[in-house]
Amino acid sequence: MRRFVMQVPLAAALLLAACYDRGGPTGPGGGGGVQLSAPTVLNSISLNGAVHLDWSDNAYTSDPNDFAYYHVFSTSYNLDQNVCGASWVTEGTTVSPTFLVGALNNGVPKCFEVTAVSLDGIESDGSPLRNDTPRPDARNVIVFTTDTLAGAQSGFRFWLDANGNTQVDVGELGLVGPAASGTNDFTVIRDSTGTYIVPQLAADSMEVYGNAAIDDLTSIDFAPVGGYTATGFEAVPLWGYVFQMHGGAFYKYGALRVSAVGKNYIIFDWSYQTDPGNPELIRVAAK
Repeated sequence: MRRFVMQVPLAAALLLAACYDRGGPTGPGGGGGVQLSAPTVLNSISLNGAVHLDWSDNAYTSDPNDFAYYHVFSTSYNLDQNVCGASWVTEGTTVSPTFLVGALNNGVPKCFEVTAVSLDGIESDGSPLRNDTPRPDARNVIVFTTDTLAGAQSGFRFWLDANGNTQVDVGELGLVGPAASGTNDFTVIRDSTGTYIVPQLAADSMEVYGNAAIDDLTSIDFAPVGGYTATGFEAVPLWGYVFQMHGGAFYKYGALRVSAVGKNYIIFDWSYQTDPGNPELIRVAAK
């Protein structure tokens, strides 16, 4: 992958971390019934208004004859104290080691835990806790190269606070506009060596996500800790890129995955974490 030689900024993505372990919800207990082992691993994927959970299936595989189902819990997550809340609610039950938690508010952190319930009705200890924060995304956005449509669709802005209320409102996310405005998070530039994604705002920087193609936009979870640069990178199909944007006390993060690169445009999927200071994006901006 070639790095573009022009100087300018861009970078980083979203989402996932572990909370403090509180021991898990407790079941009926007693009666000499079977208590299954708790799931040993709990993972999550940030989605638009939802969170996908998956966990180790050890409760079933270690004792399939006594296994009944998994019990999925959620609670709030306190960003300032970096701790899960105490008021747990049931999100649902499933016999599969996966669960989709829907109808969530973007930018609002949640904490999750999973237990295993035996045929005797005995609930296991809790899995490791996991916090995650849903974020907006969109698929198949097209942006043209500046030499093709410099006055129209050659720049992209993750979020523009048009009314200055510091809240993400309708019509402020995922904006495609002219490179000439100078207000984009990045533009798409083509030269004799290839097509490049180039940061435009002075406060932005970028990094390539990993060192290989990724399966999907959701493969980008945490924003990398470092390595951001104001220099653009070549747009390569199926590769991911992370964006770091100065947002006051905390950086803000977005991500994209390039779907296709045409002669004079790129097509990509993008996501943006609307919650500045999220523990998944905890790096404090330099003053």
